[in-house]
Amino acid sequence: MGDAELLSAADVRLMQGLAQRVWALRPDLMDSDASYGELAWNWGRGHGSDGKTWLRRLWFSGPDLVAWGWAQLPHLTRRSDGSVTDIKGAHLQHQVHPDHAELVDELIDWYHSVTPGIERGVVAQAADEFALKRWSAHGYETGPDPWTQLNTRDLTDLEQPVLPDGFRFRNADEVGPRAAAQAHVDAWAPSTYTVESYEGVRETEAYRGDLHILMEAPDGTMAASAIMWFDEVNKTVEFEPVGTHPDYRRRGLAQALLLHGMHLARQAGANHATVACSGALDRPAPRELYYSVGFKLFSRDLPLIKPAS
Repeated sequence: MGDAELLSAADVRLMQGLAQRVWALRPDLMDSDASYGELAWNWGRGHGSDGKTWLRRLWFSGPDLVAWGWAQLPHLTRRSDGSVTDIKGAHLQHQVHPDHAELVDELIDWYHSVTPGIERGVVAQAADEFALKRWSAHGYETGPDPWTQLNTRDLTDLEQPVLPDGFRFRNADEVGPRAAAQAHVDAWAPSTYTVESYEGVRETEAYRGDLHILMEAPDGTMAASAIMWFDEVNKTVEFEPVGTHPDYRRRGLAQALLLHGMHLARQAGANHATVACSGALDRPAPRELYYSVGFKLFSRDLPLIKPAS
């Protein structure tokens, strides 16, 4: 395979397989951008608009994928409020199987070869001491971006969700693409997400409309939503993304939605759940939400940056 081919849906499926193997062996080394659900979410929502700026490299040992790099090149992003952002630097998503840690240097060399002269960003796991040393040796330093933490809990002893009067749980199969997409746009405005983005998410093999849950307000507004990604190999479900309409925040809706989702996940066969959020000290609300429904901090990452040459 070439060194600078565009990322395909088939590549993502291989990458998800590596995510499942890494999670089973060393979950503390799971890159925050490389989890089973995050890969499907990022690919699905963005390949239609940004796919031509996504380069990838795959490394195999026999038939097994053991490392990959996904370089996101400079591009323009357009949001729902009409604003446009010119992203001038590159960002790398990646994963290396812990039994093939020596490939980190090859990965870095490849990343540099396809991003000459521009600022480069990457995220590494705090527990991955070997990789952090190699990134440092290649000139990377801790970046200014907020770091991400992974939170986990098992699916035993689940509380029952409590809904305010007039609210009800729905799923994406019931409400349809337009309402499902609008729920995300409302929660994350201004957003790059569109109905076409959602259709891309629905095309991924990992997506299940019955595990894309929403909460409908009495006036018909989708007040909160979350997508759950079920890794059947590891019996774990990942929430990504989770959001609440700004007019309906601080009412306990997100807590109820998360508890509802965990009950559905357990019925589907999961015994464990994960969710990632910002670990920044000045943004406590997301992690406090997840702590309130039983999640605990499991691991964290370190954003790294190398300035343009």
